[in-house]
Amino acid sequence: MDRTVVAYVIYLVVSIALTVWVARTLSKNGRIFLADVLRGNEKLAEAVNHLLVVGFYLVNLGFVALYLSGDGTIEDTRGVFEALSTKLGVVLLVLGVMHLANVYVLNRIRRRGTMEREQVPPVPPQDWVRA
Repeated sequence: MDRTVVAYVIYLVVSIALTVWVARTLSKNGRIFLADVLRGNEKLAEAVNHLLVVGFYLVNLGFVALYLSGDGTIEDTRGVFEALSTKLGVVLLVLGVMHLANVYVLNRIRRRGTMEREQVPPVPPQDWVRA
C-alpha cells in the first residue's frame, strides 16, 4: 500500500477520534456552564448544547476533510510522520481555537446576564409614572 494512503488513513482515524472525544467532553462538561448562562433553564441549555455539538462536528469534520489533500507523495516513513504531525497539529489548533471561541462567547453572555440580575437602581423609586 502506498505510504501516502497510509498517512491519509491514520490522519482520518486520529482526527475523527479527536473530534468526537473533544465534542463529547465539551458537551458533558458544558451542560452545567450552559445552565448557568441560561439562568437554570435546563431544557434550553440541553438544546443549545446539542446545537453547539452539531456545529462543532460540522466545522471540524469539514476542516479535516478539506485538509486531507496532501502536498505530494510521501516517499519514506519519516515523511509519513512529518505529514501526520503537521496535519494533526493544525487540526488540534483548530479544535482549541473553536473551544476557546465558544467559551469566550458563552462567558460574555453569562457575565452580561449576571450584571443584569445584580443591577440595582441608583436611587430608590419615589413615584409612579403613568404610561
